[in-house]
Amino acid sequence: MPSISARVVRGAAVAVTAGTLLAPLATGAAGAAPAFAQAAPAAGSPGPSPPGAGVRPLTPGVARQLDAAVRKVMRETGIPGVNVGVWTPGQPDYVRSFGVADKRTGRRMTPDLYLRIGSETKTFTVTALLQLADRKKVGLDDPVGRYVAGVPNGGEITLRQLADMRSGLFNYSEDPGFFKALTSNPRRPFTPRQLLAYSFGHPVMFRPGQKFSYCNTNLILLGLVVEKQSGQRLGDYIKRHILDPAGMTHTLFPTGGEFPAPHAQGYTRQTANGEEADTAGWNPSWAWAAGAMVSDLRDMRTWARTVATGRFPDGRRMVGAAVQKQRLITPPTDAAKGAGYGMGIFDVQGWIGHNGSLPGYESLTVHLPGTGTTLVVLLDTDTGYRSQEPSTVLGEAITRIISPGHVYDLPVTPAG
Repeated sequence: MPSISARVVRGAAVAVTAGTLLAPLATGAAGAAPAFAQAAPAAGSPGPSPPGAGVRPLTPGVARQLDAAVRKVMRETGIPGVNVGVWTPGQPDYVRSFGVADKRTGRRMTPDLYLRIGSETKTFTVTALLQLADRKKVGLDDPVGRYVAGVPNGGEITLRQLADMRSGLFNYSEDPGFFKALTSNPRRPFTPRQLLAYSFGHPVMFRPGQKFSYCNTNLILLGLVVEKQSGQRLGDYIKRHILDPAGMTHTLFPTGGEFPAPHAQGYTRQTANGEEADTAGWNPSWAWAAGAMVSDLRDMRTWARTVATGRFPDGRRMVGAAVQKQRLITPPTDAAKGAGYGMGIFDVQGWIGHNGSLPGYESLTVHLPGTGTTLVVLLDTDTGYRSQEPSTVLGEAITRIISPGHVYDLPVTPAG
């Protein structure tokens, strides 16, 4: 997701994004090693970190190193403000706010602020799908055409391939018409069917399952499947079956441009004229199931461990053991060397989770299973630095200090 066409793509995503990855690049309780630590990765997958993988003790000296590293990245990249949290069982917490949440007033960043989390929304949408698979409401190897009409290759593309980013469908957020519509009026609402129309006007790029290609279109389709098979709006399903059981009271799926207070303003240059704009009032419906959600530092700490283990904080399973084991198989991607992606999560050097990016905001929420360490980074800008997401630059700087054996070095990937 650099440039709005690429970054918007990723941005709602991945990294890989969704991240952002993957375009993005995207937003626990102590206990026994997560169940996924024993899951067998696909051949060539980076796999989760092994038990005993080291994280440095968070001494006052290490905390000072982290403070200095974050401030250095902010100076170099021009990040206005960022919230950072690092948590390891048995170690002191590291929770810091740097810089400003509002460049006009000088209001400071604080840990309680809401921010948009972009492609981390994908982890929630795919979790909803997996829950329906557990209840036999869908089959992961069902063709998407069974649930959504009019999908190119819809009789061959499976729900699993959509979640794994291996459908071959064109990414709607790379369509020039979409870019023009979004940047000409960023407060306008989009419907899921309007987003799909931007994609379906293009030929498919490859046969389903042939290769990895990060694509927001996949998640729009999965969101429609969840709604059809659950009988609920996607945001309502996620709140009832994921957010409420997890105790995540500061996370929401907006239906339009609503943004609870207090929140950080967001700054982007993904505009029609390339000038910086404040995006807090922009309508994220263009990203919907791929990137519309809002959260804060505390809730994303909870989510990091929850999605990585498949268990809610009280120990109940969020998804079944067999499905969670499949989820944690993250085959390597051609677009991002050294990283694996599957079913809405990535593995980057042992860090399991997702990132997010959409105009004005970026996020990174990852969990290292061998030590139970969680890292969350929430930023109020998506302006890239040397072709990298600012969240990636921060993630790498932080993990070089706290986990030198597991450095979050998400590779730079070409747009699209």
